[in-house]
Amino acid sequence: QVQLVESGGGLVQAGDSLRLSCAASGRTFSSYAMGWFRQAPGKERDFVAAISTSGGTTYYADSVKGRYTISRDNAKNTVYLQMNSLKPEDTAVYYCAARYSSAYYISKGEYAYWGQGTQVTVSS
Repeated sequence: QVQLVESGGGLVQAGDSLRLSCAASGRTFSSYAMGWFRQAPGKERDFVAAISTSGGTTYYADSVKGRYTISRDNAKNTVYLQMNSLKPEDTAVYYCAARYSSAYYISKGEYAYWGQGTQVTVSS
């Protein structure tokens, strides 16, 4: 099992940047593919980005491609989401998720472990 704790959310203005972190417990973090999802009020939880266990493969939703970067540091048991050029429509609770698999997945149903979420609010 793995426990996940997100941090780094906050209130920013359009065009600003934020970096989210997701710290994982356990000794086998490097065996988990990781993903970031987000959920705006009244909407479904949507895929944002995913990364394979080695960090060598990443995938992004079209809405964030070119603005967001997912990365991981297996020595620190942490996955990051660098968010640049933020827009008001990026406002949501951001969740990290883990799946015991080398390959990444983009469906939220494929992830067994979830953090509690961190709020990102982008003002116009």
